[in-house]
Order: sequence, then C-alpha cells, then structure tokens
Amino acid sequence: MRDLKSNISPAVAVAPAVLAATDTSAAIDLLGFDSAVLVLSTGAVAGAGDFTAKLQHSPTTTGGDFVDVSAADLDGALPALLEASTLYRQGYKGKRRYLRTVLTKNGGTSIAAAAIIERGHPTNAPVA
Repeated sequence: MRDLKSNISPAVAVAPAVLAATDTSAAIDLLGFDSAVLVLSTGAVAGAGDFTAKLQHSPTTTGGDFVDVSAADLDGALPALLEASTLYRQGYKGKRRYLRTVLTKNGGTSIAAAAIIERGHPTNAPVA
C-alpha cells in the first residue's frame, strides 16, 4: 500500500470563510516540491454572488511580481463562474517558486469558500 499522506504537504491559501470581496492569498512556497494542485471548495452563494478564481505565480514573494498562470502551465480549467457547494481541482505544471490564489468578486453579495494548495512529489520524503 502506498502512503500518500507522507508525500503531500497542504498549504491553506484561503481559510474557510464567507467572502464579500476579492481575496488574494499569501504566497505559497513550492520549494522542495515538484508538483502542486489547487483544491477549491465552495459553499453557499448569497445575493447572486459572481466570483471567479485563478492561480498566479512568481519567482519572488513581491506582490507586483505575480502574474496569471498561463494555460500551458495548468492542468484543467476553472469555471467562468464559481457555483455553490462545488469542489474544483486545478493542477499547476509551471516552474515558478511561489503560487497564490485570487478569488475575484465580480458582483453579488458573497460566497463561502476555502482553497488549499496541495504540494506533491517532494524532494525529501516523508514530509511532516
């Protein structure tokens, strides 16, 4: 049997919360890992909440250095509009050291959401 727990390292990008504005996460460091996947979970959408999600990457933690991840560096696509009570996954194939999520409010009232970056294929396993 394979032990997945010792070969992944989750990092919270967005703690579970009701978001009423655009949320940009802190930088998630991918140093020591060769893969990553965004796991995004939504709950209730209030007031016709219109939210979109995307990944950005950067070689530094400086906010202005982050750019949207190109389609060539993604595995899968996120929808144009996040729906209530749905789980989304999007893989990252890029080579930049830092990732962050951006959940953009385009209209409406709010959305309940949480986002985790699962880092995988560690250089040194098992991970703590």
